[in-house]
Amino acid sequence: MNFRPLHDRVLVRRIEADAKTTGGIIIPDTAKEKPQEGEVVSAGSGARSENGEVHPLEVKTGDKILFGKWSGTEVKIDGEDLIIMKESDILGIMS
Repeated sequence: MNFRPLHDRVLVRRIEADAKTTGGIIIPDTAKEKPQEGEVVSAGSGARSENGEVHPLEVKTGDKILFGKWSGTEVKIDGEDLIIMKESDILGIMS
């Protein structure tokens, strides 16, 4: 299924954190926090201003991003857990 978010929304796939700390301790699934890092799968066309102009998004497909802990809405598309969020929920792009 093809899915393209509308307006200033983006579709994000979480990037899973390592299951092991730098000291070698294995973290069980029940103690893990959801990662706040992801990859943009798809992006909308941009936000509309009051006069109707479309302002393109700064993020694009493939960008690695950081987002807030409680950002977005979790959805399941083709059996994959993804998040739909507004561009304003994105804290930054990782280079």
